[in-house]
Amino acid sequence: MPDVETPQFEPAAERASQAERDIQAPLDAKEKRSFKDEEKQSPAMQAGARPYPAPPFPEQHQAKPGIEARLDPAPMYDAPFYKGSGKLEGKVALITGADSGIGRAVAVLFAREGADVAIAYLDEELDAAETRAAVEREGRRAILLPGDVADPAYARAAVQRTVEELGKLDILVNNAAFQEHVLDFEDLTAEHLDRTLKTNLYGYFHMAQAAVKVIPPGGAIINTGSVTGMLGNKDLLDYSLTKGGIHAFTRSLAAHLVDKGVRVNAVAPGPVWTPLNPADKLGPQVAQFGAKTPMKRPAQPEEIAPAYVFLASPQTSSYITGEVLPIIGGYSGG
Repeated sequence: MPDVETPQFEPAAERASQAERDIQAPLDAKEKRSFKDEEKQSPAMQAGARPYPAPPFPEQHQAKPGIEARLDPAPMYDAPFYKGSGKLEGKVALITGADSGIGRAVAVLFAREGADVAIAYLDEELDAAETRAAVEREGRRAILLPGDVADPAYARAAVQRTVEELGKLDILVNNAAFQEHVLDFEDLTAEHLDRTLKTNLYGYFHMAQAAVKVIPPGGAIINTGSVTGMLGNKDLLDYSLTKGGIHAFTRSLAAHLVDKGVRVNAVAPGPVWTPLNPADKLGPQVAQFGAKTPMKRPAQPEEIAPAYVFLASPQTSSYITGEVLPIIGGYSGG
C-alpha cells in the first residue's frame, strides 16, 4: 500500500500534542509537590468516638498463643461510647477465641446488648478471666470453656455446656485462629500447615456442626474471615488459604441453613491490634503494624465488634445471609 500523505492534518496534530502537554504540566508540578508532602507523612486517620494509637508501636514479640495483658499499648475493647439498645436481649452467644482481641470486644458488646456469653479459648487463663469480668460488668452471665476448637469432641462439649449452663444457644461466633508467617515457601512444613488448617477450618466446621443442632430459627453464625482471604498475603500462604476457605464456607453454609432459619455471615478484618500479631511477627514488624493501610494504623478491637452485633441481631440484619463484610481501613485505589 502506498504511503498516504496527510500534511493538512499535521498542524492540528501539533496543536493536540501541545494541548496535551498543557494539561500535563500543571498536574506534574502539583504531583511533585505532593511527593514532598508525603515525605512528611500525614497522620493516621481518626474518625472514631475517641483517638486510636498509630505506629510506631513499641517493639515487642510474644510466644504463642499470645497474651493480651502483655500488649503495649493495651488493645481498646470496651467501647465506652457504644450504647446498648437491647439488640440481643435474652440471647446466648458462644464465641471462640473470646479471651482477647476481637473475640473479647465482641463478648463485651454482645453483653451490652443483652446476651449471656460462653467464652471459648485455648489456655490463656488470665485473659479469659478478664473477658469474663468484662461481661459480668455489663450485667450478664459468662462461662469459661478452655479447649482446642480443632478437636470435634471439644466442639460438641462446648455447645453442650453452653446449653446446660446458660439455657440455650442462639449465636455462634467462630473467631479462634492460628497464624504464623513464613518468608520462604519451603519453610511451610506439613505440621505448620496442619495446625493452621485444623484451627482455622476444621475448628469452624466442628463448632458450626455442633451448634446448628441447637440454634433455633432466627439464630445466627458469624465467622471471622480476613482481608488476606480476599487479597492474599505472600508471607501468610496457609493462613490466607484458610481465610478464603472460611469465606466460601460462610456462603455455602448460609445457603444450606436458609430452610432452618439460621443466618450465616462473616466479617473480614484488616490489621487489628490483638495478641495474634505480636505472637506472629518480630518486634520491628510489630512496631509498624497497620501503617500501610490507607488509614495508616491498625483497627482497635472495639472498632470491629459492632459489625458482629449488626450481623447477630435479628433487628438489624434479618435479610442478610451469606455475606462477607470487609473492615480493612480503606482501599488504596492504587
